[in-house]
Order: sequence, then structure tokens, then C-alpha cells
Amino acid sequence: MRTTKKVLLDTDIGGDIDDALCLAYLLRHPSCELMGITTVSGEAERRAMVADAICRAAGRHIPIMAGADKPLLPSPVYPTPDGASRLSNWEHGTSFPSYQAVDFMRKVIRDHPHEISLLAVGQLTNVAVLFLTDPEIPMLLKELHVMSGVFSQELEASADMPMGNWNSWADPHASAIVYNTQAPIHITYGLNVTTQLVLQKDERPDLFRSRLMRCVEDFGTPWLERHHMTFHDPLAAACLFEPGLCEYRRGLVEVDTVHVDRWGMMSFREDGNGLCTIASSVERDAFFAHYFSVVC
Repeated sequence: MRTTKKVLLDTDIGGDIDDALCLAYLLRHPSCELMGITTVSGEAERRAMVADAICRAAGRHIPIMAGADKPLLPSPVYPTPDGASRLSNWEHGTSFPSYQAVDFMRKVIRDHPHEISLLAVGQLTNVAVLFLTDPEIPMLLKELHVMSGVFSQELEASADMPMGNWNSWADPHASAIVYNTQAPIHITYGLNVTTQLVLQKDERPDLFRSRLMRCVEDFGTPWLERHHMTFHDPLAAACLFEPGLCEYRRGLVEVDTVHVDRWGMMSFREDGNGLCTIASSVERDAFFAHYFSVVC
């Protein structure tokens, strides 16, 4: 008898296509009981509409709540979901009031203690507010998987950092709160592993043939016109079900909220008693074989 895993997805879907690729995976995985989706970052309501459109393309009706529209502290950065320009192409709901996500997440976790896998693949504002609102919530989770961080001096030194570390850079104070909070299992997938998962469309021409995946491609088109397709968020999702795709290190993660040139940067120190685990390597071929087996 197949056992299912109860998953909550917190996402800034609507920009980089990887959020949509992640959602498609969760919708198609036979062992995933997707309990709900919460959206975060600029125009969180429109991001919720994108998520709803993808769910409907899969023939699913998943509870979706819009969350924090802005970071914890004032910031001039206000990212908008370029992919939402394609909403007119797909059936979707339109009533997703902002700032409903935390109450929803708290209720789901309280109703299912020690059963919820929280998958956070956007900036961590919703998660930080949730943890501050109800300090018992982190230890009531089954596990917390986060896509964030770099954990590579070579990548940190590249020209697009620290902004390349988007999920922490967009709200470093929220990130600091989450990484100073204990959960039963807290695993982070950083760019040191996810950047190995670049895929050119011609490597898998059948990827976008189904209605669900055509919807994913459509919402991702504005991103793909300027960027590669990198499976950052799908890795964090896949390892909920196939943790052996990666190797890991346990330790402590610190988030810089002081130095402007390192705003949101995350440093890792190995420690067997640390609060967090980071993925240190990934089996690229095994990951893609697994991903395709689920969505194609």
C-alpha cells in the first residue's frame, strides 16, 4: 500500500519557471497529498492566480492562499510575476486576498501535527511570520525543505551575487528568523547543487506535451526568453520523496543582515549538532530520470 506525504507549498510562482515545474511535479506525484499552496512576494494575489491556473490545467482544485506582498522590513525591491501576463490563456480563479497564507498554514499544521512537509521555494516572509506568530509550529512540522542559499565560494564570487541568492536576498530578516528556528528536519537546497540541473528544451522535447506542462511552459515563457531552465525548486520537492538524490552536511547557517554587499548571504559551518542540513551534491542524471518519470 502506497503511503502519501502531506505537503504545503510556499512559493513565489510567476517569475522563474522552476516554481511552476515544482508545482507540476507535486501535482503529478502519486505519493504527494498537496494540502495547499501559499504565495509570497510582489503581487502575491496574481501569483496565486498563476498557481490556480496550473492546478486547473492538471484537473486539480487545491486550496490556495495569497500571502505576504512585501518583506518584513521596508525595501525598494518589489518583484512582479512576469508570467502572470499569460493568465488570459488559462482558466483561473480571481479571488485571492493578500495576507491569508499564515492563518491557513497554521491551521493545516495544527490540524495535522508532525505530518506536514513544508516546502518553501520563495522568499521566507510567510514562513518567518508563521514561526513568529505561533512559536510551537516549527516543531509540529514533519520536515522543512527550503530552496535558498549558495554555499559555494566560487558562486558567491560570481558577478550576479548576492542578488543571485534571491530567496534570502529578497527578505534577509525573514531568512535569519527561519534559520534560527529548530524544526525536526530542516534541509536546504542551495545554488551549489541546483545550478547543476540546467536543462535545454531540446534535451527533452516531450517535456511540454501534456496540457499541464504546456501551461507550465506558457507561464514560464517570459523567463525562458532571457534565462536558462534550471530545476532549483523541483530538486527541493523531489528530495521529499527521493532524499537519496543528494548527499548532505549538517551544521549551522548564518544569514547576513548587516553588510550591504552581502545582504542575505548565507554561510554554513559544519556541526553535528547544528539546526540545519544542506545538500552538498546531487546526482544529476538520477534527478532528471526521476522528474521525467513523474511528470511525463
